[in-house]
Amino acid sequence: MFRFSPLAAAAGALILAACSFGGDATPPISGYAVGDEPLAVKAGADVLADGGSAADAASAMYFMLSVTYPVAAGLGGGGLCIVHDQQSGRTEEFDFLARNAMGGGAYAVPGNVRGFATLQAAYGRLPWARDVAPAEAYAATGFPVSQALAARLASAQDVIRLDANLAAEFLDESGQVRKAGAIVSNPDLSASLSQIRQFGAPGFYRGAIAEKILAYSASQNGAMSAGEFAGYEAGRIVPQTAQVGDETAYFPSTQVGAGAFAGALIGHLSDSDEENSATAVGAAVRSALDQFGVKTLPQDLGATGFAALDSSGQAVACAVTMNGPFGSGHTAQGTGVVLARAPAADNTGLAAAFLTPVVATDGGDGPVTLAGAGAGGPNGTASIAYALLRLSRGEDMTQPGSLRSTGMAPYDTVNAILCQGDTCAALPDPAAHGVGAAAGG
Repeated sequence: MFRFSPLAAAAGALILAACSFGGDATPPISGYAVGDEPLAVKAGADVLADGGSAADAASAMYFMLSVTYPVAAGLGGGGLCIVHDQQSGRTEEFDFLARNAMGGGAYAVPGNVRGFATLQAAYGRLPWARDVAPAEAYAATGFPVSQALAARLASAQDVIRLDANLAAEFLDESGQVRKAGAIVSNPDLSASLSQIRQFGAPGFYRGAIAEKILAYSASQNGAMSAGEFAGYEAGRIVPQTAQVGDETAYFPSTQVGAGAFAGALIGHLSDSDEENSATAVGAAVRSALDQFGVKTLPQDLGATGFAALDSSGQAVACAVTMNGPFGSGHTAQGTGVVLARAPAADNTGLAAAFLTPVVATDGGDGPVTLAGAGAGGPNGTASIAYALLRLSRGEDMTQPGSLRSTGMAPYDTVNAILCQGDTCAALPDPAAHGVGAAAGG
């Protein structure tokens, strides 16, 4: 079991509790959550406060992100999670990236719903409906556009204007992108989430929602078949490991592009004898990009990362993507589901190569010291590697400002929960608009 000390969060973090774990005078902290969008982080922290596991919290955060941050986390997308369960000693990778349809076409076969259903079934403690219901309610009744979402809407306005459903939700009466604080809703998406809440993944991959998505795809020269849509399965595999100082880091397998890039970067980092952490990470990134021949990338790959840690020591780090802002930019009529861009469509398919969920422990069987994710591009991966390197060198990583991003790309973000001794901190990217939260027990 962890002993949690007061939350040390970055400026602007949402603090739901700030108490030490144990004692008669103060209630316990039941866990931590961190991510790019405040309402999603609150959803995760609320689940932890209700006795949910880190897997429950991550699932609740994802479904809320599909409503409040659909530019990067729609039901039509895919992603990766790393789970470390301290009580059982298991560490797993869940692979549910959106895949090219066997017949080609511009739309990817979605993986997120199946992935989080598989994760929650394996490691969740609360009923599935508890994790999905908050997102369903916000989609139906409306939610305020956050600063995080507003920034992405402004840069994606050309995409929004080309889709009637996105335009109805995110453009005002004068045709301008809605500002932070504006209330928006998506009843069709709420209805889809209702089916997922009631029937789990089959409520998405079979039945009315699947029929509407497949019909829309076919009408737009998509090539998804009913069989491959209904038959999508999430992979459960052994993640890569690397030793960085005393830290054992778990990150995506080389079976996926994200693992290949992160493995190369962390490998270069482990071999470095450079004393300056920032210099060492910069050199490792350049070496990894050169190794894979990556020269240029779009400004926004439509990705986001988040993490949760519960009081039993279970940690979950996830990163998801739509392969571009709002994915394909097409909403399947009557579902509220924006379809991800097929990975092979253009270089936005490289988004999956830079999803870097990481969990680190103090040695192979010690407590979790880091649970976080870089997403959105190589600088997100670099930032999570930088945090890992500084942690391994014994630098204090539990103070505001400890987590650093490169600032080189606007939508490459890093969010992490870091623990040293008896103190944990949920640190959002200091250059973005996310939050970190501690959940009261």
